[in-house]
Amino acid sequence: MIKQPMTKFGALAAAILVLPSIGFAGTSTKEVKAVVEKCKESCITGDIGINVVSQYISRGSIFENQGAIIQPYADFNFSLYKGEGALNAISLSLGVWNSFHSRHTDAGEASGNGTGNASASSTRGWYEFDFTAGLAFTFAKNFTLTPSYLTFLSPNDGFATFQGLNVKLAFDDTDFLGKFALHPYVQVLFELDNKTDGSSRDEGVYYEIGIAPSVPVGPVTLAFPLTLGLGSNDFYANDSGYGFFSVGTTVTYNLTCIPECYGKWSVNAGYTYYNLGKGLKDYNTQPANDVRDYNENEHVFSGGLIVAF
Repeated sequence: MIKQPMTKFGALAAAILVLPSIGFAGTSTKEVKAVVEKCKESCITGDIGINVVSQYISRGSIFENQGAIIQPYADFNFSLYKGEGALNAISLSLGVWNSFHSRHTDAGEASGNGTGNASASSTRGWYEFDFTAGLAFTFAKNFTLTPSYLTFLSPNDGFATFQGLNVKLAFDDTDFLGKFALHPYVQVLFELDNKTDGSSRDEGVYYEIGIAPSVPVGPVTLAFPLTLGLGSNDFYANDSGYGFFSVGTTVTYNLTCIPECYGKWSVNAGYTYYNLGKGLKDYNTQPANDVRDYNENEHVFSGGLIVAF
């Protein structure tokens, strides 16, 4: 039999059949990697918590030191801008804060119905509700300026509704001091309508200087806040400049047993010592039912639960 020469078509068909076998005969083929989308950082952060305190002291004024005092709160931060220039970040902050008192000491005082119980009110144990709205501007990487609007309301009519403007400047010195960072800050509060302590004096200006160093030790974080409160333009009685000095310690324990998908849970316990100025004497000895006695030295114990996200 005479062998017939292969035509061009036949040669091409043979090449097509042979090429796949050459590919499979190689040592390996390229591995196809699955594309996994990186989880984006949330633009909303915040925390929800509750504190129990032995006394409710704010800016040196003692609002309650009898019975049970429970203070739940929630804070939300919305990231609006992040950049690498002189201005590094802008965020919107919204917060609510409450204080519930079992003793009802000042209930009805603002309306002149200070019975101490305000039995006609369904909110007699709800002493205070605060709302805060502010913008935080981080610049030069380590500085944060936060102007905020504040309003304090009293559901049990313990004091007249307060409105104010607070401006806070904080410095993050972690880059310079590491774990020994002090986190210093200064803030100024302008009373716009009524007083923070509910008194009848004219509106004034409050100044605060503080540091808030903290040290992590495993699942525990130790904090040592120190605060100096000053006043002007009738903020404190008799236009006293010195309001109070406080120093304390807080121990926070992270509950690592709870999955982070439910937020970061922690419990804390704290103690704060207050030295109160003479300008606070009048207010701190004139509450309903005379449950407070002025003392230059006060001690506050606290405990709480925080869920951060």
